[in-house]
Order: sequence, then structure tokens, then C-alpha cells
Amino acid sequence: MKRLTLLLGLVLAGCSSLLPRSDAVVVGPWQNFEAAQQTFDKILPYQTRAEDLKALGLDLGGPNVTLLTYSDIVRRFIPSPATSPDELDAGVRDCIKGKTACRGFEIDQRSIKRTRYGNFWIDTLNFKRQVDVTGWRFNGMLLIKDQVVVYKLVGGQPLIRELEQSRNPLGPLQEYAGSALRSAF
Repeated sequence: MKRLTLLLGLVLAGCSSLLPRSDAVVVGPWQNFEAAQQTFDKILPYQTRAEDLKALGLDLGGPNVTLLTYSDIVRRFIPSPATSPDELDAGVRDCIKGKTACRGFEIDQRSIKRTRYGNFWIDTLNFKRQVDVTGWRFNGMLLIKDQVVVYKLVGGQPLIRELEQSRNPLGPLQEYAGSALRSAF
């Protein structure tokens, strides 16, 4: 009797706490976008040395750091022959002129949380799914020539906030109905 009461209570309560949740966190030195931005604000082109970056908490040999080759740098900053090198930032020009003496690093860190909410049974039976997506994404690029940062670039999304909703009027049969219609044509 107790099990039946518990089962009935779960059915009637909606049980949104039983819905799956997921986090996608890229391992890195920062807990939020602002901390990453503050670190990059301390990097001064033509003043900050490569060894100073570790003191700022930035490990260029760490996770989620992409090493950019000379050709990667040229492709990113001179995408077509119509782009004049004179139009580029002085640090980028110095880096391109330095060829292999210049190294590029792209740092990508993000933290995305996906939380499903709503009625457990409606979600589980695939009638309606609601997902709250929150988080942040940081992208930074550094060009280092002769062990000195000559260029920095910061981008990303300080605040990610999305609401995803999907509705399937046929619930668990929706996928089969779609497959049957595609097969018929």
C-alpha cells in the first residue's frame, strides 16, 4: 500500500526534480566571464612578457588553448588578397613580419548549464520539453613575438540565456508518425 501511495504521489506531483540536468564546463582558470576579462585587461601589448602570463593565471600550455601556426595567423587576419597589411593592427603586422618568431594562442573557456523544467511525465513521454540554458563563453587570442605579447583580442558571450521548447502533439508516437510519412513519400 505504501508503494502504491508513493507511486501515485509521484505521478500527481509532476516530479520536475526527476528531469535531467546537464552542465558543460570547459576546464580553465576562470569561474566566470568577468574573471577572464579581468585577466586579459592586465595583459598589455608590447609590455607583457610570455613568462608574466603564468603569474596572471594563464597557462598557454594548459587545457583548451589552441596553438596557432604562422599560416593560421595569416589566414585569420588576411583572409583575402584584397586585405591590405597596412590596415592591420601594428601587433598583427609585427607578428606576420616575424613569421616563425611569432606564435599565436587561442583560449576558449565556457560554462553552459542545461536545466529541464516542467512536468516530468509530459517531458518523459515527449509531449513537451522545456530547457533553460544559462552560462557564459570566453574567447581570447594572444600573439607573442620574441617572448613579448604584441597583440590581444577578447570576445565571447558574457551571459548566455536561452529557453528551448519543443512540442510533440503525438508524444511518444511523434517519431513513428514522422517516419511513416517520410516512408510513404
